[in-house]
Amino acid sequence: MTTIASTTRTQVAIVGGGPAGLMVSHLLHLAGIDSVVIDNRAVRTIETTHRAGILERDSVRLLVDSGLDRVLRDGHRHEGISLRFRGLSHRIDFENLAGASCWLYPQTDIFIDLHRARTADGADLRFGITDTEVVDILNAPRVRYTDATGHRHEIAADLVVGADGSRSICRSLIPGVTQYFRGYPYAWFGVLVQAPPSAPELIYSRSRDGFALISQRTESVQRMYFQCDPSENPDEWSDDRIWNELQTRLAGEDGFRLKEGPVIERTVLPFRSFVQTPMRHGRLVLAGDAAHTVPPTGAKGLNLALADVRLLADTIQQALTKNDLTVLEHYTARALDRVWKAQHFSYWMTTMLHRAEDSSEFDEQRQLGELTTLVASTAGSTYLAEGYTGWPGR
Repeated sequence: MTTIASTTRTQVAIVGGGPAGLMVSHLLHLAGIDSVVIDNRAVRTIETTHRAGILERDSVRLLVDSGLDRVLRDGHRHEGISLRFRGLSHRIDFENLAGASCWLYPQTDIFIDLHRARTADGADLRFGITDTEVVDILNAPRVRYTDATGHRHEIAADLVVGADGSRSICRSLIPGVTQYFRGYPYAWFGVLVQAPPSAPELIYSRSRDGFALISQRTESVQRMYFQCDPSENPDEWSDDRIWNELQTRLAGEDGFRLKEGPVIERTVLPFRSFVQTPMRHGRLVLAGDAAHTVPPTGAKGLNLALADVRLLADTIQQALTKNDLTVLEHYTARALDRVWKAQHFSYWMTTMLHRAEDSSEFDEQRQLGELTTLVASTAGSTYLAEGYTGWPGR
């Protein structure tokens, strides 16, 4: 039998210390509820893992209202995007169509803001741990782990939040689940490049060669993606080959060209659609990628996690202050109402903009017809604008 070196008592144990887990902890702290956060990654690893970050208006509001307002200073407000096809760009004006904007603010910055805030508040954050297990989630949940010195520790809690990402260990603890899954025959080849911005806003491009996304990061570093086969090896791609692929997919009669520079990071990102229900069992609740993932095309992953967290923190506060766990019974249905909207939106954008390897000429013309109809229709463009900037929370 393994000896437990220490036992900590808290109200909420949070498995996963990324933006979702830290935001749960932050919001609970503001409500006067104690928590402990654990994560098997080191803080430095999370801080230096480059992740995209397009924030919906409600995600920005959540950050600002909870005291994390750096996004307003260092983030970049985008009032629209461009859809590019047949070699021409068509701007979707979010402010005009939906009265809302989104913000470019990398996920790593959200983590940094939250980690600093929780550290300043004296939070119990435990990173770099291993061998995590969660037991007795029906009655008296406990989270056990091994620290860097090899000692085993235990956290006893009233509730456990599984915010441990797409490889969640907490997800598997919920019995009788239904899982919905859809794979895609393509992936994204993502690059960070040292170059000035090529455009003031994001460009979503669809060509006969496949999809491409032109995003920004800073005044000197940009993030770009292009559709590729999931088995592609990024190490086999030279800078020249990468730029040729990107320039080809953006080329058009308007003469638009990307501003080039050295490629400083390259990776292949497979993706899928996934939903698990229920998101709660006993005293365990899931949030974010632990319960659902979406293709990146609609920029919904991080925003869904923050929407879960906003709802979950309020639900936990009610459950603990009223000593009434039946409040948790409504969490899954309320969270999944938004999740399935986002799944549809992400699937729609993905299938509209990507080209399947076995696409026929009919498929090609049908996609172009869909895009042409969308940009020519105020109603169609408004749907995109409303979905991209986010549906109001409830």
